[in-house]
Amino acid sequence: MTASPNLQDAPARLLSLDFFRGATVAAMILVNNPGDWGNIYAPLEHANWNGCTPTDLIFPFFLFIVGVSIAYAMGSKKTDPATHQKTIGKAVKRALTLFALGLFLSLFPKVFTDPIGAFQHVRIPGVLQRIAIVFLISSVIFLKNSEKNIFRIMIILLAGYWAIMTFVPVPGVGYANLEKETNLGAWIDRGILTEAHLWKSSKTWDPEGLLSTIPAIATGLFGVLVGVYLKRKDLDAPTKIAWLFSAGCFAVVLGLVWDLQFPINKQLWTSSFVLYTGGLATVILALSYWIIDIQQYNRFTKPFVVYGVNAITVFFLSGLIPRILQMIKLDQPDGSKINLQSWLYSGFTASFSPINASLAWAVTFILFWLVILWVMYNKKIIIKV
Repeated sequence: MTASPNLQDAPARLLSLDFFRGATVAAMILVNNPGDWGNIYAPLEHANWNGCTPTDLIFPFFLFIVGVSIAYAMGSKKTDPATHQKTIGKAVKRALTLFALGLFLSLFPKVFTDPIGAFQHVRIPGVLQRIAIVFLISSVIFLKNSEKNIFRIMIILLAGYWAIMTFVPVPGVGYANLEKETNLGAWIDRGILTEAHLWKSSKTWDPEGLLSTIPAIATGLFGVLVGVYLKRKDLDAPTKIAWLFSAGCFAVVLGLVWDLQFPINKQLWTSSFVLYTGGLATVILALSYWIIDIQQYNRFTKPFVVYGVNAITVFFLSGLIPRILQMIKLDQPDGSKINLQSWLYSGFTASFSPINASLAWAVTFILFWLVILWVMYNKKIIIKV
């Protein structure tokens, strides 16, 4: 990681993109840090299987934003093949860093108390790991292909994944299916990663598994195409907004239609899920672009922008801090011990109903990071991963 001492040294940023990224990361922290996992409002939970809640939108929105950012960050290098090797080298380095940070979160804190056991049972897939893979592959595809080819690749990935999941028989099962433990993706994850390295809550399948990374890459490419279109200089802003809004709505409808045969499912990252969430992300970004960058109504954006410019940093640290709090033990009057997080949370449970206490803890956590990120932003500190 490196810290940029001056925001003005960085290339010009699309404020609406930072706003959208920041809002997405703040939402990610909100749903990842309830005070009590047993008391959560329904919209802040993932769908049990098929379907889509507001929480299910967060991760695909972030991968979509990664794609848009690629178009902006690498656009000037795309036209110069001589720079491609160096640009890809930087992308590989960044992807490896993101993947390593994700593995560290999976290993921490056990890696310091039982390193052998930690590596024997570390979950290899994960959110940062998927971001790393999508970023790297989307970057290479963007640099080496025209917009038409990128679109074709996206369609091939979506159609290919649909065909694989719905027509290829699952060994040991005998037929193609989309159930939690018997779908082809779960079978591949168990065979390659083994149950020791999968999501601890299931151990038989993983929501960030290997096969479902294919359509996740399509989500990144969806964002790349939107970013390329936003950067076009031969179109005025109203035309861009109109076409993006229309394309987004069309993708949502297409996703809903495909849902009838290939259900919208975040855990499987189905092709219908890609179109549905990509369409919604396009509509939201187009609306944000019009309001914030074109109409210049941006006074309300700073709390989200401070999250957006240090998105990976706050996501990583917000996952680390709760584990550190749980490591710190405090003595109780009765001689027992309680971890620091539980002790702090007890103040919320004394003041609210269980479900509101859980929400209040998550909101407080967001505000805690907002203060830190606000100071970093004012001091022009951006930590680049």
